[in-house]
Amino acid sequence: MKKKSSSSPPKIQELYDLCKNTFTLSSSSSPPPSHAVHKLSSLLDRVGPADVGLKEENPDEDRGHGIFGLDQLNRVARWAQPITYLDIIESESFTMCIFCFPTSSVIPLHDHPGMTVFSKILYGSLHVKAYDWVEPALIRESKGPVYYPVILRRRFECDIQTSKARLIMESVCKKCADEYAIGTDRLVRLAKLVADEVLTAPCDTSVLYPKSGGNLHCFTAATPCAVLDILTPPYREVAGRRCTYYHDYPYAAFSNGAQIRDGNEEEYAWLAEIGTPDNLNMRPGKYVGPTIQA
Repeated sequence: MKKKSSSSPPKIQELYDLCKNTFTLSSSSSPPPSHAVHKLSSLLDRVGPADVGLKEENPDEDRGHGIFGLDQLNRVARWAQPITYLDIIESESFTMCIFCFPTSSVIPLHDHPGMTVFSKILYGSLHVKAYDWVEPALIRESKGPVYYPVILRRRFECDIQTSKARLIMESVCKKCADEYAIGTDRLVRLAKLVADEVLTAPCDTSVLYPKSGGNLHCFTAATPCAVLDILTPPYREVAGRRCTYYHDYPYAAFSNGAQIRDGNEEEYAWLAEIGTPDNLNMRPGKYVGPTIQA
């Protein structure tokens, strides 16, 4: 008599099954309970690149140019390298997807309204800067353009010998700086810094909530890296869950001399809503991992 196979299902299938049983339309209006967050995070912690059909990129082959092996002198092409978005599965109650970043690529500061998001770095190093809104809301109106003598842009380069990320601060030209100026009749809202750090795989799963954990964040690839995201509920504009982008400004820019009572000024920033950035370079890719049985 032939013995039945006792092989366990792929981890991505286990992940989907757990999400399907945890996130329902009736429960999507509030964050999942702590025991469900712990269970899902523990499973995500065990997922690696091979479990979703990815091969870890070698920083030696990237040299700050993504996976395309471009010459180091080709700076324009370097900044043009796109982030690849892999859609694994999307339902009414949750989305599973992967973002593959070449070095120095950026997903600008954006929010996740009413959403809980699990993020697992599959390989590489990623700089995360995240905020939560200060409550009750503190909103100011700008009184004309605001510029700074030197506006800096962050980028990362990977040291080929040590494979460690190095933060580079670059001055931005006047034309680019115009994007950082706040015009008249623009509102800014106060937010508190939650994270400003480089995360390197393997590391624990990060979780953000509607009002805590860094609901507004910016990702910058310190090396080639990939992030597996689970969003619940998913973005849905008709349901009021639209992705909004922001610029952050130092607390002193709009403080009107008011002092911070809780913490230091460096822990706070004013966020101004902007349109979708023109330099957000993203392309769709094809998920080639194990097929999920829905």
